[in-house]
Amino acid sequence: MAAAKYLGATLALVVAMGALAGCHKKDDNTVGAGPAEQTGRRLDQVTDKAGRDLTRAAEQANQQIQDAAKETSEQVRKATDDAGKEINKATDATGKKLEQAGQKMQEKAHEDK
Repeated sequence: MAAAKYLGATLALVVAMGALAGCHKKDDNTVGAGPAEQTGRRLDQVTDKAGRDLTRAAEQANQQIQDAAKETSEQVRKATDDAGKEINKATDATGKKLEQAGQKMQEKAHEDK
């Protein structure tokens, strides 16, 4: 559950950063750009990179969650199969004991006649 919260927060951050990065028209002409504009462009680059990095991290976290879920599912399936086999063995043993008890009851009934 904590991984899902982390993934949700990461995706929200990526969307917010993408929205901020797309708020202005990009201009490739850096000639005559002032310090504030240059700083803004650098900030855009850093924000874009951070967004890409966060997206990659979210994808990796999602893959890890899927892998863990698959492994857990396989373990549950195996445990269920094993438990079913043991239940079948116990049922067979109980059936044999009941048969033996029934035979003894019939023998005892025939002896009493």
